[in-house]
Amino acid sequence: MGQGLWRVARNQQLQQEGYSEQGYLSREQGRRMAASSISNTSHRKQVQGGIDIYHLLKTRKSKEQEGFINLEMLPPELSFTILSYLNATDLCLASCVWQDLANDELLWQGLCKSTWGHCSIYNKNPPLGFSFRKLYMQLDEGSLTFNANPVEGVNYFMSKGILDDSPKEIAKFIFCTRTLNWKKLRIYLDERRDVLDDLVTLHNFRNQFLPNALREFFRHIHAPEERGEYLETLITKFSHRFCACNPDLMRELGLSPDAVYVLCYSLILLSIDLTSPHVKNKMSKREFIRNTRRAAQNISEDFVGHLYDNIYLIGHVAA
Repeated sequence: MGQGLWRVARNQQLQQEGYSEQGYLSREQGRRMAASSISNTSHRKQVQGGIDIYHLLKTRKSKEQEGFINLEMLPPELSFTILSYLNATDLCLASCVWQDLANDELLWQGLCKSTWGHCSIYNKNPPLGFSFRKLYMQLDEGSLTFNANPVEGVNYFMSKGILDDSPKEIAKFIFCTRTLNWKKLRIYLDERRDVLDDLVTLHNFRNQFLPNALREFFRHIHAPEERGEYLETLITKFSHRFCACNPDLMRELGLSPDAVYVLCYSLILLSIDLTSPHVKNKMSKREFIRNTRRAAQNISEDFVGHLYDNIYLIGHVAA
């Protein structure tokens, strides 16, 4: 009896305050809708570009038949930023739609210099009718020619005025280019030792640990697959360049170019021993230290031990 009277009194109180079941649900739904609206508004404000970007996305949704946003409607700097992520093929396709934007010289200049970091023509006054789009096509054709025949490829670059007939300029071009076939490049450098000399001098090994410097060297100038005179030439040139870049370290460790040469050969042999699946009995750290110090007696045991650890943890120096 008492509980029933309490429920009746409580229901009357809720009805007077507007908290009936239906009213309570409607108010709760209203609060949720308001909170959702505020959340969406704050999210739109947080998007880069604020309401302008949101308006563009909303316009796109309302015009689904267009399929994409017209870049000509965007600020020029934003349009160029979007197009700068395209490669040459996609940029050519984009020029069919946005001719003025996609043919912009700055975009094609960026493509040229990101793929071919150095060309003699970059530092010259451009000839009449010059365009970076045309230059990109010539550089691409020349690279393909080089990968088929290195001598003809270099002659093509010279005939188009892209490269000067200078070993130093050719070396800079090779050093800053990643589209050349490394096997063809190895053949070319073996024949052009003057270019190889200038290419080695472009490397800066200052304050680098010897195995890491050797890895960087062989990333640009690939080692031959077999031992021979060319490999000996590469290691000799590297040893002299490494010592020239680190004179203080050489004096501190008591190393000479001949000692660095011995260490490089030891590192290559150790790399093969530790990484080859055909070698079952791997060389231990103690064996490597003993063999290396036998060939170069002035080297400290700790330094040779660090060399072994580097190969063991990081891997082959000429992979």
